[in-house]
Amino acid sequence: MTEKCSKCGSVSDEYFSIDGAIICKSCMYGDSEPVKVYPIGVVKNGQKRSKLPFGVKNKSGVSEIILLESQRPFLYKLEDEQYITVIFHLHKSRPVKSVFRRGLDGKKVGVFASRTPDRLSGLAISDVKLLRVEGTSLFVEGLDAVDGTPVLDIKLGLKGK
Repeated sequence: MTEKCSKCGSVSDEYFSIDGAIICKSCMYGDSEPVKVYPIGVVKNGQKRSKLPFGVKNKSGVSEIILLESQRPFLYKLEDEQYITVIFHLHKSRPVKSVFRRGLDGKKVGVFASRTPDRLSGLAISDVKLLRVEGTSLFVEGLDAVDGTPVLDIKLGLKGK
């Protein structure tokens, strides 16, 4: 869909909804180019986004991260670790609000002072406890991603170090 930018008036099919206004890619990011990232797996846990501005429904506690078979060589000795950091794509984001009351404590903050999944970058990280590795599936505790979330990367977590 083509939209008109509320800042510069140009018409573009690359735009963002921020505080209810349409902002084109050029006004938002200037001349910078997008970064190409491929998912390495997907989250399965039955969790869904809440209709509230924050939180998830059906919180299970344990999530399975199903990695692509191509990722098997990179799992060497992962089972020896207690914590990992999961980087994922916020594929269920809603329009961005630059300032809002965060769900944690009701304090009025901007996106960077919150854990909102409604972010322009679409990126999130979560430090989780690694419970076990079965083939190319990782079972973790504490992942705040919803079912079907694309996983972009995994690295050693520093929690408990």
